[in-house]
Amino acid sequence: MNFLSQPADAISSNRAVCLAAIAIGCITITRLTRQKSQLPLPPGPKALPIIGNLLDVPPTNAWKTFSEWSVKWGDLMSIKILDQPIIIVSSVKVVEDLLEKRSLKYSNRPVLTFIGEIVGWSNAIALLQYGHRFREFRKYMNRLIGTKAAMEKFDSLMEHETAKFLARVMADPNSFSQQIRKTAGAFILMLAYGYPVRPERDPLVDLVETAVHQFGQGTDPGAFLIDVIPALQYVPAWFPGAGWKRMGERFKQTLANMTDVPYRFVQEQMAAGTAIPSYTSELLSRKDLDAEAEWNIKWSAASLYAGGGDTTVSFLRTFFLAMQLYPEVQRKAQEELDRVVGQDRLPRIADRPNLPYIEAVIKELLRWNPVAPLGVPHASAEDDMYEGYFIPKGATVIVNIWHILHDSSVYPDPMEFIPERYLGENPQKDPTPIAFGFGRRACPGINMAHSSVFIEITMTLSTFNISKYVDESGNVIEPEIHYSDGAVSHPKPFKCDIKPRSEKAIAVISAIEL
Repeated sequence: MNFLSQPADAISSNRAVCLAAIAIGCITITRLTRQKSQLPLPPGPKALPIIGNLLDVPPTNAWKTFSEWSVKWGDLMSIKILDQPIIIVSSVKVVEDLLEKRSLKYSNRPVLTFIGEIVGWSNAIALLQYGHRFREFRKYMNRLIGTKAAMEKFDSLMEHETAKFLARVMADPNSFSQQIRKTAGAFILMLAYGYPVRPERDPLVDLVETAVHQFGQGTDPGAFLIDVIPALQYVPAWFPGAGWKRMGERFKQTLANMTDVPYRFVQEQMAAGTAIPSYTSELLSRKDLDAEAEWNIKWSAASLYAGGGDTTVSFLRTFFLAMQLYPEVQRKAQEELDRVVGQDRLPRIADRPNLPYIEAVIKELLRWNPVAPLGVPHASAEDDMYEGYFIPKGATVIVNIWHILHDSSVYPDPMEFIPERYLGENPQKDPTPIAFGFGRRACPGINMAHSSVFIEITMTLSTFNISKYVDESGNVIEPEIHYSDGAVSHPKPFKCDIKPRSEKAIAVISAIEL
């Protein structure tokens, strides 16, 4: 969450603009009507008049500051940005009580005027308000990827794309990060649209990367001042500080391309009789589709495409980071693979039940540096009361996933990477339900995510050793553990040494057809 370091051309620091924004905010605030309660909001740092806690929230890694605040203010606390209350949840109990048991009240999303309404991301499932259209999206997705059994038909596709990943990495180990994104994009594009990515750089993979990056710039509440003062959308484009309008048009075009280009590809392939079976072609082949159904198919496919790719990329980059930092974990995982799979073939998804240590590694990756440390914010659909506190209708509700998964009373030594914590007679709490969201907004792609990261991790560990990068002078380069802000958090770019484990590994990889 980045309230202070706004995009340079989005929110001007010009004093006149600030005064104008505050004036508009005051007018907006005075016109707001909200049912008042005798109960207080949850506790939190003291808010200043008008601007609230705008100056208290750090520009980067807000989850760590929120974690520190929770020690003082508790597992349910609040801040205000101008007049917008933001409720911060920092425990499993409060998550279960509010977002699970009262899920209908907390299944909305905040209205993010810039990225949602102006750019158009409110049409995608991540920001779509709860209702009929949201349920239609989930119904479509559940039919395709909602169960482990449904995902089995994609096993060979994932195994094939991951094998090609190994070949590309062996040819150019320094490109592993780019190859992670290409592999994730190749699988999602084939699943969603029946689109085979190009052998070299693919424009659709680049397109979704750009669109998701832009989404991350504007997702967090307060990333743009217009999100807390919607009246700013009526400021003329020539007004100082209104550069966000030009940014919005650029972002809007990127999103339109991301949504329309692959959808038209499927339509053209179906018309020519050459379409590869996919999520979109299967749904479009149904009879008597009306305009609303086609709209839902297009945007649900785009949601699958955008959401599934970027989260997987972040997760797998964290895997490569963790393996070079914790070589003993890598060694144990490889020993299990050699014992169960051997070295004469690549692992398969069918091997998963027999690889408990690999499963523990995946759980620890989910916990150690979660892909979405603050998740995607929820919004309360009506006034509510909880343990003596008032949660007003329209309040933004943020779950500090990072804090919950670093609670030392649940996960001793939480900053360390310890897969063994999930094994043995008294395993620690499985982080999966927290990492994949809550209530009716839980991630619909959990089975797809598990299968895709499992096969990439097992194939990589089966064939490669990952270690710290050594420069030309023989110096070992220590990677920095630092994560970006945004809805999906990525590790800071890093290098590592990736080398085949053996001559057998080289032979297995060399036999892969690109």
